[in-house]
Amino acid sequence: MAEAHIIPNLPWIIGGGLLIGFMSVIGWIFTTWLRVRHGYPLDGAWGQAIYPQKNEELVERIRLLSQESAQLRAELGSVKDRLANVERIVTDESHRVASEIEALRRPN
Repeated sequence: MAEAHIIPNLPWIIGGGLLIGFMSVIGWIFTTWLRVRHGYPLDGAWGQAIYPQKNEELVERIRLLSQESAQLRAELGSVKDRLANVERIVTDESHRVASEIEALRRPN
């Protein structure tokens, strides 16, 4: 009785098994690629960590990106200060801003 259900569906069963196997291999390749791309350690055959090799070009690129990041953070800080001054000018009462400007014009 069981053979009556299994034999006609045998191509589907074999195809499904092959599809699952193929998808698992593709998933393993994709996760390995993601790990290498983002610098995570890979696992060896016995579970030991195998780190991707870093070449001098990659180290130089990281150094340049770090410098650029520091410059952009400094620039962002100055922009925030300027924005705070503009917000203060816009939200203060007009006579107060005018008096501050006149105080700056007067010699000490």
